[in-house]
Amino acid sequence: MSPTTHTAPSLFRHTALPAALLFPAALLTGCSLVDSGGTCDGAGAARNDLAAQKVLSSPPAGAADPANYRGAGVSTGCEDDSPGPAWLHAGRVYAFPGTRQAVIDHYARTAAAQGWQRGPAPQAGVACWTRTDDGRHLVLDVGFQLDTWSPVPDPGKGIGYEVTVGSNADGSAAGAHCTD
Repeated sequence: MSPTTHTAPSLFRHTALPAALLFPAALLTGCSLVDSGGTCDGAGAARNDLAAQKVLSSPPAGAADPANYRGAGVSTGCEDDSPGPAWLHAGRVYAFPGTRQAVIDHYARTAAAQGWQRGPAPQAGVACWTRTDDGRHLVLDVGFQLDTWSPVPDPGKGIGYEVTVGSNADGSAAGAHCTD
C-alpha cells in the first residue's frame, strides 16, 4: 500500500469522530443565533429601550392619563405569533381635550424635532413616522381607534389616543415602515 492511501484513511479516522460530534453542536448554535434576534425571548432590554423613547412622554399640553388608566404610564409588549421576526412595542394612552388634528399637528412637530421621518398622509385613525436608532428601525404610530381596548380608555369630555413605538425584535427594516 502506498503511504498516501494509508495516510488518508488514518487522517479520516482521527477527524471523523470529532467532526461528527461537533457538527450537530455547530448546527444547534447556528440555529439559536439566527432565532434569538427574531423572537420575544431575551427582548426585555430592547423593549425597555422602546419605552424610553422621548416621544412617548411628550404629549400635547393638556393631555393626561384617561380616568381609568391613571398612573399606567408606558406599557410594553411583544408579538411573535406571525411569520417573520417578533414585533416589540411600547405605548402610552392619553386623554386630550382638543381635536385629533391638534394631536397629529403636535406629534408632527415633536417627531420631526426628535429625528422621525413622516410616513404617508395621516388617515382617520392613525398617523405614522419612522427612524433608525442605533441600527434599529423604529415605527411611531399615533392612533385614535381605542374601542377594542379592555377597558376602553375613558377620555372624559375629550378624545383618547395612543402613541406607540414599535420595532422588529431583530431591529431589521423588514415590515418596519408606515403603510398607506
